[in-house]
Amino acid sequence: MTAQIKSTSEGQTLVLTLHNPAQRNALGPEMYTAGIEALNGAEGNDEIRSVIIVGEGAWFCAGGSLQRLQGNRAQPPSVQAESIDALHNWIDSIRAFPKPVIAAVEGAAAGAGFSLALACDLVVAARDAVFAASYSNVALSPDGGLSWQLAQAVPRQLASQWLLGGERIEASRLHALGLVNAIAEPGQALGDALALAAKLNARAPNALASIKELLNEAATSTLSAQLPRERDQFVRNLHHANAGEGIAAFLSKQIPRYS
Repeated sequence: MTAQIKSTSEGQTLVLTLHNPAQRNALGPEMYTAGIEALNGAEGNDEIRSVIIVGEGAWFCAGGSLQRLQGNRAQPPSVQAESIDALHNWIDSIRAFPKPVIAAVEGAAAGAGFSLALACDLVVAARDAVFAASYSNVALSPDGGLSWQLAQAVPRQLASQWLLGGERIEASRLHALGLVNAIAEPGQALGDALALAAKLNARAPNALASIKELLNEAATSTLSAQLPRERDQFVRNLHHANAGEGIAAFLSKQIPRYS
């Protein structure tokens, strides 16, 4: 069976399952395309308010298929460049997607699987899960934005240790550093991610979209540039019907129902 992404709905949450069990859910161009198409469809579907990315079975994702990469060494460099561009388009689409995206990690997230997990807005990982920037173990360098993600999140010396050494990192350590949001019991990462998604689904979609957009802009912005963006988003959201619902519900001690 070829690598693919399976889509299922759990209430208002779309679950995207990386399905390539023969290669520990290793990624490939067909998965990148399917991932982008799934997000594009979910963006225009008001019934979907969040997305979870999970791996089939005991692994989250082993990264790129080494067999495919070995084969690409016999091809023109443009073949691999196009493949990485497709991966990067998927990473970009996750970051730009206006609804929360949660990674539910069991087993291991290695190489581009690590990149994929960190591209998500939130990460729920099993207690025994491990992460690895394993590129240097096979004489390669990062892709999928991993060098950027780690440089943003941890001191340079720590990012250098992980990327240069390719060592395995326990979920608990990433949780302590803030790169993993929640630790689940083994086998429960998806269930805990669904519970987290349900809490987010109850919030105003327009406000969550604004928060994602502001966070994305803040990563490369100055404070003086960010302040007017925050002003504009706040004013827009204040005059949205959901703000009227939320404020009235808070003042009357009721549960809001956002559209």
